[in-house]
Amino acid sequence: MQRERSISRTALLVSTALFAALLTPAASRAAAEDPAPTPVDRFEGEVPFAAQPAEGIFTWGSDADDPPTLRLAERPDAPEGQKVLAGTYAISGWGGFTHDYAAAEPAHDWSAHRGIRFWWEGRSTGKKINFEIKDGGAHGEASELWTTSFTDDFTGWKRIEIPFSDFVYRTDYQPVGGIDQVLGLTAMWGYAVTLPTGESGEFAMDGVELYGGADQTRRASVTTDAAVYPVEEGASAAVRVTLTTTGAAPVDRPVTVAYETGGGTASAGADYTPVSGTVTFPAGTASGAVRTIKVPTVKDRTAEAAETVPLKLTVTGAAPPAETPQIVVDAHGLPYLNAKLPVKQRVKDLLSRMSVAEKAGQATQAERGAITAPADIAGYGLGSLLSGGGSTPTPNTAAGWAKMIDGFQLRAQATRFQIPLIYGVDAVHGHNNLVGATVMPHNIGIGASRDPQLARRTGEVTAAEVRATGVPWDFAPCLCVTRDERWGRSYEAFGEDPALVKSMETVIQGLQGARDGRDLKDGDKVLATAKHFVGDGGTTYGSSTTGSYTIDQGVTEVTRRELEAVHLSPYQDAVDRGVGTVMPSYSSLDLAGDGRGPVKMHARADLINGVLKGRMGFDGFVISDWNAIDQLPGDYATQVRTAVNAGVDMMMVPYSYKEFSAALVAEVKAGRVSERRLDDAVARILTQKFRLGLFERPYADTRGASRIGSAAHRAVARQAAAASQVLLKNDGGVLPLKKSQKVYVAGSNADDIGNQTGGWTITWQGASGAITPGTTILEGIRAAGGTVTYSKDASAPLTGQDVGVVVVGETPYAEGVGDVGNGHDLELSAADRAAVDTVCAAVKCVVLVVSGRPQLVGDRLGAIDALVASWLPGTEGAGVADVLYGRRAFTGQLPVTWPRSEAQLPVNVGDRAYDPQYPYGWGLTTLTKVPQGGTATLKALGIAARAAERAGADTVGRALVTKARLIVQQKTGGRITARVAAPFADAEHLLLTGRYGAAVEKLTEAYRAG
Repeated sequence: MQRERSISRTALLVSTALFAALLTPAASRAAAEDPAPTPVDRFEGEVPFAAQPAEGIFTWGSDADDPPTLRLAERPDAPEGQKVLAGTYAISGWGGFTHDYAAAEPAHDWSAHRGIRFWWEGRSTGKKINFEIKDGGAHGEASELWTTSFTDDFTGWKRIEIPFSDFVYRTDYQPVGGIDQVLGLTAMWGYAVTLPTGESGEFAMDGVELYGGADQTRRASVTTDAAVYPVEEGASAAVRVTLTTTGAAPVDRPVTVAYETGGGTASAGADYTPVSGTVTFPAGTASGAVRTIKVPTVKDRTAEAAETVPLKLTVTGAAPPAETPQIVVDAHGLPYLNAKLPVKQRVKDLLSRMSVAEKAGQATQAERGAITAPADIAGYGLGSLLSGGGSTPTPNTAAGWAKMIDGFQLRAQATRFQIPLIYGVDAVHGHNNLVGATVMPHNIGIGASRDPQLARRTGEVTAAEVRATGVPWDFAPCLCVTRDERWGRSYEAFGEDPALVKSMETVIQGLQGARDGRDLKDGDKVLATAKHFVGDGGTTYGSSTTGSYTIDQGVTEVTRRELEAVHLSPYQDAVDRGVGTVMPSYSSLDLAGDGRGPVKMHARADLINGVLKGRMGFDGFVISDWNAIDQLPGDYATQVRTAVNAGVDMMMVPYSYKEFSAALVAEVKAGRVSERRLDDAVARILTQKFRLGLFERPYADTRGASRIGSAAHRAVARQAAAASQVLLKNDGGVLPLKKSQKVYVAGSNADDIGNQTGGWTITWQGASGAITPGTTILEGIRAAGGTVTYSKDASAPLTGQDVGVVVVGETPYAEGVGDVGNGHDLELSAADRAAVDTVCAAVKCVVLVVSGRPQLVGDRLGAIDALVASWLPGTEGAGVADVLYGRRAFTGQLPVTWPRSEAQLPVNVGDRAYDPQYPYGWGLTTLTKVPQGGTATLKALGIAARAAERAGADTVGRALVTKARLIVQQKTGGRITARVAAPFADAEHLLLTGRYGAAVEKLTEAYRAG
């Protein structure tokens, strides 16, 4: 067989030579100039089966059964070499295989070739097989995907040749949300094959290589410096036309650009002076050469909306611009543009000029990654864009964010009324999508601090860093009242007590400034969002119907009284503070006695229109949650109608913005959504845009960018991290540590910035590891000045150590992905348990629990000398070290009840049966002077507290209750019974509601029971 193959190959070479002799001399020269093919895969074993970061071939799929099986099979009929890549597949969802180059090596340059080709063994299935290549980015799994396909309509081996010009940008998925949407071919990371869905079969592939020589239109392109050129009436637009070549090589043939104005909404002669002509880049012109085309506009005395002048470019010898650039004569002279007029008058004027379609566009919010055609921003008149968790520009820097958002805002200038976008992000604990930003403790830790002014300062830092990147809107704070710590979002709450949540709403002023909105236009303030209205923290375990979630997005089953007292209470305070937007919850509400059963919050007009906008007087706008209307019953038109009529003003429809805006227009025209309702929604949206000053300054004000991640900002985060630490146990006064002690540090979360920042950090779910700059707890301990030995798994010898610090807890998660029962529980990992056991058996030990919720440690509590609830402290682990070493005193208190077992859940302050490990409000201190006294002292404190309450002396009243609490804690120590816990927790609630005398009475009851 080998001899037969050699004969056939010889014949093939002879026939090829004869064919080449028949070619014209010009064709022969062209062929001779083509570079030799460059092998990518020979499948002879030179590339292993491996995955990133190494170079290799690997499989993937939508579930465990979908990845194909692969092998290197010896085949006598192999088109190239001895082996082929062969495999079998049976795919129900999606699946295929990839060859990625090594991430540790430079990307490959494919720009000298015309395309990519390979041998494929056809089986005449008639199915399309998708083939994609990977361009730019950090590595093959963080690149830009370009795709095409071929059809298996043949039998046996066939060489598939795909010119690079056939590849199109993939619009349904991009691993990093897209980069520049340009197939440059100079930074290539490999290829991937997607096999047919719903099929099972075999395949074989061989000899992947780059072929042919690139023509100049692949190596040279003409671009403009922008797609939109806004100019004041009477000024001239200057369109810079740039010639760019791959590798910066000069062009070997002339490139001409013919230009001509016309075809837009502006009138030639009346609004602009027509221009036409040709600019030339001669042969030999270097990459980067620029020619400028000027388009003059005409000034008149008429007030007008914006008008467009397309500049048509016809390019010869290079690839043309992706879009026809548009000159936009700015809107001028209209009342809504007058910043001196009251906002209400400006809104009324602008609204009166808008069409139904333009209003629907303002009510539409899309995800930045969905805008694969940037002209859609103007084409659909979009009102808003957002970055979902982890949806970031490349590079993910402050400058990268500002440039991206300015580009989007520029697009909005091509609309009739040049209404700016309002861009939103989930900055839930700092500008957490941005690498290098200051990341605060999650809200659960802020609640533990019991410091409203500190909460406000964290909001101020967040707002300053967010606005400095061009983002004026933050989807925070979460005003959820977490009632069951099995909820994967419980760390987004300030606590389980609505009184505690209300006390932390000072963060709204930190974000927005003054209650009347006058500060929103400033470069360090953002629009805040109260979420998730209402009851998201009270869903019943097991009620969720979203995927594998167990509690998130489930059903909140309450009486009207419970709804008002627990879940609605924080929203009135937010409205009173002037919060600009409110986001409804994914969850359903089942109100006892109303006869409606569970109803999704996005459909509850009685609460959105009736309570929030009506009774509470909310005058901002309501923004839906991500694709939340898709969870409503009925067809799409019914879902749109239901949500809008319920009071949702703007719809977050990340990837279906076209469908939503069309459906909303149709519903209005059909009379099923009144134009009055649409006008109300759009007026609310425009009001906030005017308050933010976006009409006057739509682009990023980056003057504050130098403060992002600054020492001053990190100092606030460090203080917040310290204040969030709750000392639950401190037998023998092991804390604070002394610098003279030899400290042994262990545990999975001691040296992991990703784990200590948690979910919603850089990506939606967060990740372990060094994902962003910061100081780990271990680094903070080392910097504190003592002698430190670190052993993550506690395998290093403990001999000679004075004290051990074991940092354990959770790894990151977000939303329902983190629900208990959805791959998560409240138990420490086996490795963490082993580390605790090893260290605590050898030396005095301090255990820090880094987590978004309480962990069950009761079975090991006897061996632990000191226990600290560290929550998720953010990027400043030095703040944790500050309290460990006594630089700051422990002053934090539990924002939620710490249970003895999962079976106790839900357990909250005020429950009839209340016997936790540690009650709500518990928190020991390391203050130098801990208050002393007994019942007589408590009686005196009660008298003084009642007097302070009558006088409205809140600071004095709180101090008196705190003194009483510390006395009770000192007496009871770790002997916390139900008779102690219940009045102790009740006292904390009474304190937060200003009833200081009653709080001391409850603490006295706890003291007597202790």
